[in-house]
Amino acid sequence: MTQKAAALALALGLTSLTAAHAQTKPTVVLVHGAFADSSSWNGVVADLTRDGYPVVAAANPLRGLASDAAAVRTVLNAIPGPVILVGHSYGGAVISAASDGATNVKALVYVAAFAPDAGESIFELSGKFPGSTLSAALDKPVDLPGGVHDLYIQQDKFPAQFAADVPLSQAKLMAVTQRPLTDAAGAEKAVATAWKAIPSWWVYGEADRNIPPAAMKWMAERAHARQVVTVTGASHVVMISHSHEVSKLIEAAAR
Repeated sequence: MTQKAAALALALGLTSLTAAHAQTKPTVVLVHGAFADSSSWNGVVADLTRDGYPVVAAANPLRGLASDAAAVRTVLNAIPGPVILVGHSYGGAVISAASDGATNVKALVYVAAFAPDAGESIFELSGKFPGSTLSAALDKPVDLPGGVHDLYIQQDKFPAQFAADVPLSQAKLMAVTQRPLTDAAGAEKAVATAWKAIPSWWVYGEADRNIPPAAMKWMAERAHARQVVTVTGASHVVMISHSHEVSKLIEAAAR
């Protein structure tokens, strides 16, 4: 072998080793919830990518629990290595279903999220404990074909209801760009409950007005969560207002 060929072989080998090393960390898949979109994970994505984690922020259709889970499952199926699956709010119900039987999902992280058992809906869980003021903040439902309706939070009530600890200018922008959830998705009963088989981690704010903190504490205990982080004064969008705490928990789940 010539010196030039040997140098090329060494370079290729080092490149392969570097690539292999980069793939030792699992891919983090982030699933947003209702009244939000994938940009709600921006702070978390910045932390995770800085620390060398491959990240995918999946688009959640917010149309129906089973169909939304199927959409996320296509993302999981396209990832060859291990996955840490993270869901916010309604996205928690989606990841619970999407990861059922997915052998590459190693951990579930619930961020101010729902984890319904079979036969439960997120609407039922939201009302299981007192404290949610979401129903009073919803706008008039938007009619869709087939008797289904889109639900939005009233824009003037959005900052206090959804993002009270986010700068007001940012919360107002979020109010305008919010993505609706169908009432059918909120009422759809869960069938798959992957949190019973896959280890889970939880984080939520103590000042959440969408999902009562008591409900999330109860769901985390029911799921036998490995770790539960409660953030003092945090709103429903704890991944925006306290992105570093959320990222830290995701990385703990990834280890």
